[in-house]
Amino acid sequence: MPPFDPAGRAMPDWQCVMILWGDKYGVDTVNRLVCAVAAHARKPPRFVLLTDRDRPGLDARIIARPIPEVWLGPEMLGTGCQAKLCLFDPGVVPDDLPAVYLDLDTVILGDVGAATGFLKPGGLMMLQSAVLPFGPLGRLASRLSAGNRYARGNSSVVIYHPADCGYIAARFLDLKRQYPTLGFPPMCADERFISWVAQKVVAAVPTSFAVKLPTEYMSRIAVLGYVWAALPWVRARRRRLVVVTLCGITVKPQFLLALPDNGRLTDRHGRTLIWSDAVMGHVKRAIIAYFAPSQPDRPPPGN
Repeated sequence: MPPFDPAGRAMPDWQCVMILWGDKYGVDTVNRLVCAVAAHARKPPRFVLLTDRDRPGLDARIIARPIPEVWLGPEMLGTGCQAKLCLFDPGVVPDDLPAVYLDLDTVILGDVGAATGFLKPGGLMMLQSAVLPFGPLGRLASRLSAGNRYARGNSSVVIYHPADCGYIAARFLDLKRQYPTLGFPPMCADERFISWVAQKVVAAVPTSFAVKLPTEYMSRIAVLGYVWAALPWVRARRRRLVVVTLCGITVKPQFLLALPDNGRLTDRHGRTLIWSDAVMGHVKRAIIAYFAPSQPDRPPPGN
């Protein structure tokens, strides 16, 4: 049983961290994610939202923390999302518990808090996004190229301990004084910078836990979607998925829900998604349930 505070509330065991700036998303999106995470959590989470302003209507479980002004300049809020690096700014996220950061366009299928069990002391985990893998090969490439080549990740899901990662924000802000227009190549995007500065310790989030929908379910050869879905080990791994993130402008909920059964959607990289139970299995049904307009806060079915 978890410990309880004097008011009888279970003390949190981990933190679920989210970020919201601008007007692209509303509090309903944040609240829906909180409801889904809470519904599946086996250990009590603390919910932390980093935001650029007051957000009336937030779920009462959410602790809103202001994003420091240094991260809110116009050069930080563009396509590179450098403002997301406020995750690592000391004092912004409480540093007493490990944290799992989730993008808001994320579908929850299971216990997100289990991710903290993957984290090694002093480490950090991201979704793998390039062919060069995190680990010895990525570190070797970084050493041999003087940091010009390195394994890269995607920051839609980040597992970290705030007490261990303040150097990421500090290093970025130090470089920003030298490169105010963010002209140093690793500064072009938050995920590039995290991968570069934390290359010695960063590891990949297991693909049995979390995946990017485009990477997992889209292919330049459409028929491969059916082939992969039929492989027993792929089916078994996908049944264990906890997080599916809809990163990329093509696979946003409004486009997916508008597709007919067996409809197709192609992104700018030439990858095609087949909106079919045969290809996507339970994840298709989970996305529909999660984003159904009539049930905005209902978590999707489990595996």
